[in-house]
Amino acid sequence: MPETFEHNSAQSHGDTPEQAHQRVMARIVYLLYLISLVALITGVIGAAMAWWYRRQCREQWLDDHYRFQIRTFWIGALYTLASVVISLIPPFNLLAGLALFLWFAVRAIRGWISLERRRSPEAIDSWLW
Repeated sequence: MPETFEHNSAQSHGDTPEQAHQRVMARIVYLLYLISLVALITGVIGAAMAWWYRRQCREQWLDDHYRFQIRTFWIGALYTLASVVISLIPPFNLLAGLALFLWFAVRAIRGWISLERRRSPEAIDSWLW
């Protein structure tokens, strides 16, 4: 019965079952990224999932999401290192962490919104939003 429900749900949105599965996995990665704002390990799990599912993806717009998610992880890791260095300067210690938090949250939320609209994320190659 659950397979029928998933199939019917996918068909009502114009997705094949494979596309529906890929969208669910991309959603989970975005969710793990948002959870990583308080539990860092989920970001690593999300990046590994994005890498794994990107290898299996056949739709360009979904592949773009996985690419965006992988880039978000690596750029976020680099920004985290920069944030640690910047936080050693007393007036900027709280500001660096807050900026990183906001950057990561905005990027994950914007990606998720694009996913729900069945579009590639905007500015995939951007280091900002």
